[in-house]
Amino acid sequence: MNFNSFPYKWLVAVAFVMALFMDIMDTTIVNVALPTLTENLHANNTSLEWVVNAYLLSLAIWIPASGWLGDRYGTKKIFLFALLMFTLGSALCGFAWSVSSLIFFRVLQGIGGGMMTPVGTAMLFRAFPPHERAQASSIMTIPIAFSPALGPVLGGWLVDFVGWRWIFYVNIPIGIAAFLFSLKFLREHTEKNAGNFDLAGFLLSGFGLVFLLYALSLEPLKGLMNPEIIFSGILGIVLLIALVKVEQRNKYPLLHFGLFNERLFRTTNIIMFFAFAVWLGFLFVLPLFLQELRGLSALDSGLTTFPQALGWLVISLVAARFYPKLGPKKMITWGLVGAMIFTFVFVFINTETNLWIFRLIMFFRGITMGFAIIPIQAATFTNIPSEESGRASSFFNTNRQVASSFGVALLGTILFQLLGTQMSLPTQLFAYHMTFIVATGFGVIAILFALTIKDEDAAASMVKTVDNPVSE
Repeated sequence: MNFNSFPYKWLVAVAFVMALFMDIMDTTIVNVALPTLTENLHANNTSLEWVVNAYLLSLAIWIPASGWLGDRYGTKKIFLFALLMFTLGSALCGFAWSVSSLIFFRVLQGIGGGMMTPVGTAMLFRAFPPHERAQASSIMTIPIAFSPALGPVLGGWLVDFVGWRWIFYVNIPIGIAAFLFSLKFLREHTEKNAGNFDLAGFLLSGFGLVFLLYALSLEPLKGLMNPEIIFSGILGIVLLIALVKVEQRNKYPLLHFGLFNERLFRTTNIIMFFAFAVWLGFLFVLPLFLQELRGLSALDSGLTTFPQALGWLVISLVAARFYPKLGPKKMITWGLVGAMIFTFVFVFINTETNLWIFRLIMFFRGITMGFAIIPIQAATFTNIPSEESGRASSFFNTNRQVASSFGVALLGTILFQLLGTQMSLPTQLFAYHMTFIVATGFGVIAILFALTIKDEDAAASMVKTVDNPVSE
């Protein structure tokens, strides 16, 4: 296939999808292998927590810095470096000989993962003009929908039939292909006004997010009143408050909080926070229900939740066509209303519910959630100048990462607190049902913010154009 004949924007899209697919899938594929790692690497529960958290915390450090690095040294260089680090880290994780070595190699993976997505997002939205942002957003949502759903399925199969090391090795061919493709086809882009490196912002955002995400990630396991959680959470919040104060006085901030003065960017980021908290938090709780109460294997559980990704894929193929006609306000609102309906119906499921009912609900939940997320991403960057795309992308992805961790922590805490030591089936069902109710409530908050969107703010991204297969 002669890729040189393709418009440049589609070449960027191919590179970005491969990178984002690996990055997001890695956050879910590892979880199913934790029991096996306990046996093979002689690890305890604390060590296993760090196998997951080392990657998460490394992401937290490097996501905010990625926008400046791409602007200063070139998006292509930083994107290639991120791919190299992630692929190398994956290979080393597969070769890990102890839990300590695995934790260290997960940090290396996180360096690559933390840079790939924000830099890739900035490249994508620079390549697609504002009136094609809905189309670009549809491309982004494919790996966002498929990766969390495919991770447990693929991970379960690899652990059961091939070996745990392959949950990391599976990234290598994708990473190599993405690196070579990007090396050949991507163009370099730098910003003349990137400014000096914001060291204070880097340290405050890095340590602030690390402490906050550390508290959020461990809170479901250790409890809200655990001294370690309290100290880490408070310290993280204090550092992030200091970050806001410092960045507001910085001419070239690492995290540009001034972007929040733009009404549409501010509103869509708030909506994205609550929507993604529901999305990832729900994906954390439902597999526990299927495996702990229904007794399904990790593979069968993944196959039961996978139709959600199929629903998202179906809507991603057509959502861009609705965007110019309906606008972001209607699409986001209707999509979130539908998604919360299909979240709330899980309050009525039990251990006898037919699995095909699960799959049907998940399919429609994927359609409705995708119908909301696609216009959020399309509208968010509408009024952001090209020179601010890198910092805007860093902010957007930092927000998404914190939202994901917050959603898992919130719903996990509610579930485990209600479960307690009670093992009776009615008590367990009640705990899960209350968790689903809280998830729905969080989605309602997102809906209320969606109702405040003004479509005229997104006018530049709503221009209907005729597709031109040779235009860039």
